Amino acid sequence: MTLEAGKYRATVDSLGAALRTLHWGERDLVWGYPEGPPQLAQGQVLIPWPNRIDHGRYSFDGVEYQLEITEPALDNAIHGLTSALPWQPSRTTADSVRFGLAFEGAPGYPFRMEFWVDYALDPELGLSVRIGARNTGDRPAPYGHGSHNYLTLGLPVDEVTLQLPASEWLPADERMIPVGPVRSVAGTDYDFRTPRRVGPTVLDTAFTGLSGDGTGRSWTVLSAGEAAVGLWADDSYRWLQVFSADYPGPERRRHLAVEPMTCPPNAFATGTDLIVLEPGQSVESSFGITSAPE
Repeated sequence: MTLEAGKYRATVDSLGAALRTLHWGERDLVWGYPEGPPQLAQGQVLIPWPNRIDHGRYSFDGVEYQLEITEPALDNAIHGLTSALPWQPSRTTADSVRFGLAFEGAPGYPFRMEFWVDYALDPELGLSVRIGARNTGDRPAPYGHGSHNYLTLGLPVDEVTLQLPASEWLPADERMIPVGPVRSVAGTDYDFRTPRRVGPTVLDTAFTGLSGDGTGRSWTVLSAGEAAVGLWADDSYRWLQVFSADYPGPERRRHLAVEPMTCPPNAFATGTDLIVLEPGQSVESSFGITSAPE
């Protein structure tokens, strides 16, 4: 499905309610997948948890749960449960669409939920995305979400300038599970509060301590010369996972994933910033991507 507004054009997919492509004129703003399956979770919505859960195990409300291991190499459950499910489109216009999913639960997550994702384009402001959830069951449910967007300027990551509004980062072990408390970015390679080139810095890192712009939004901006792409996130997103795509292959370090997350990795196990939805309760979050960051 294609959405258009001014010079912006996006394609979205009912499979997983995913963002497949986003363009401003002839320029790609995200690393998209116009045909075939996504690579490295391109454009995926991560529901009902973002990132990883250690060994796929967690305890909630006095009950132990075991999720399917979807990252066998690291023995983790990764990126939620809905990216391979068909979502239903509604409220469709030339520049917007809502995808909805009635979720009846899954092994390790036996909670009934309703999810929705709204995509909308504005000719001046670009893409906005609203992600929501409602507990349609009869007991409390743990919840979190993220969105796996790769920003791009058509240049290697090493050559772009990054502005990242984060004062803290979260250490992780070799299985990408958090270890220890957050640390200050001051004096480290992770400090991009003042814009600077990424260079050889390797990133697959959860950041927090996000600073806003006075309207409740934090901005992450990639730039090179006069070209720029920015991602804003509202204050319900307390975390950003930033990933420099350091995997073998032709796309290695060509795009920078900037993933707004409502909670950090392994939040189902630790409870950190975990959302608990009571029966009938709902929650929404918004982020956006634009070619002309403020």
